[in-house]
Amino acid sequence: MNSTYHFGLLFLRLTFSGMMLTHGIPKLLNLIQGDIQFGDPIGLGPTVSLILTVIGEAICPLLIILGLKTRIAAIPTIITMAVAAFIVHGSDPLGTKEMALLYLFGFTAIALLGSGRFSLDRK
Repeated sequence: MNSTYHFGLLFLRLTFSGMMLTHGIPKLLNLIQGDIQFGDPIGLGPTVSLILTVIGEAICPLLIILGLKTRIAAIPTIITMAVAAFIVHGSDPLGTKEMALLYLFGFTAIALLGSGRFSLDRK
């Protein structure tokens, strides 16, 4: 693989994860402050749902940015975005669920392709 390929993987990791952090960090701050007003889309309770969402939208994207266990770290984010797209926004029009689907597709590509040479897991 050439350098362009590895820069492409780095770009994919940084852009998708960086944008996901704009959703995850406010939720992380709410969790830290004890503000647990959150939906319960899969019946686990608002607290567990918020914790799982913070893992998928804040913790795992940070790992992906670093390129640390990238493929495994992408899985919780993929699941979070699948729940957002197909359960939370399941009956909404495509325009409403579009962002969740775009993240779902991007993180699926990251899981399939891995982190590349410019990562802590480089091979």
